[in-house]
Amino acid sequence: MILLTAEALTMRFGGLVAVNDFNLHIEKGEIVGLIGPNGAGKTTVFNMIAGYYTPSEGVIRFRDSVISGLKANRITKAGIARTFQNIRLFSELSVIENVMIGYHCRIRSSFFGATLRLPLYRREEKMMVDGAMKLLREVGLEEVARERSTSLPYGKQRRLELARALATGPQLLLLDEPAAGMNPNETQELLELILRLRTDYDLTVLLIEHDMKFVMEICERIKVLDYGTTIAEGTPHEIQNNPRVIEAYLGEVQRA
Repeated sequence: MILLTAEALTMRFGGLVAVNDFNLHIEKGEIVGLIGPNGAGKTTVFNMIAGYYTPSEGVIRFRDSVISGLKANRITKAGIARTFQNIRLFSELSVIENVMIGYHCRIRSSFFGATLRLPLYRREEKMMVDGAMKLLREVGLEEVARERSTSLPYGKQRRLELARALATGPQLLLLDEPAAGMNPNETQELLELILRLRTDYDLTVLLIEHDMKFVMEICERIKVLDYGTTIAEGTPHEIQNNPRVIEAYLGEVQRA
């Protein structure tokens, strides 16, 4: 079953073409990698899928519904969640409160009901607390649930952002450089966590990552961008041995 398709996506910023004629299909349950040198257009693709950018051209379909042009909050409600390259936690809130925020797209209570703490809101509040604690157990953060989010070490902040994304109830999870800044042990633990969550939560994953060892171990299929254009697609083995991919990465130093 194909969960998401992107057809002929192009994104222009003035006279700059950041992504050109990009096509992608992702089947349910896959882990797909989107890689390429710095400035290749990877995050722009994520921003179009997640609703932060409206494509200049092309169509994105999720579960057979067109989502290109929808606002980010509607795409989240539809079942697509994302994390960011730069961690975006609510610094003044606790660990558990950060995860509870992810549930807000799934509750029915109004502002009025929350203010007066009506029965529906109290039931939903309990659901959020219980659900957040369950997710924190899943990612190994249960013991720090009441601590301030930004007091956590970097690797645990990454896990917290992942738990908050899961709280939205996604079918498709977009991970933007999830292993960035992690040491080898943390990276391996993250890899194992993503694989387990994929099974436990019936997830499909699209990820951007510069750690090629991580990408080659976790992804079943990889798509490569360079200067906004697709230059290769295939299995990890095929990508590792593709001359155009090797050339693009070896040339990154010269173009920097």
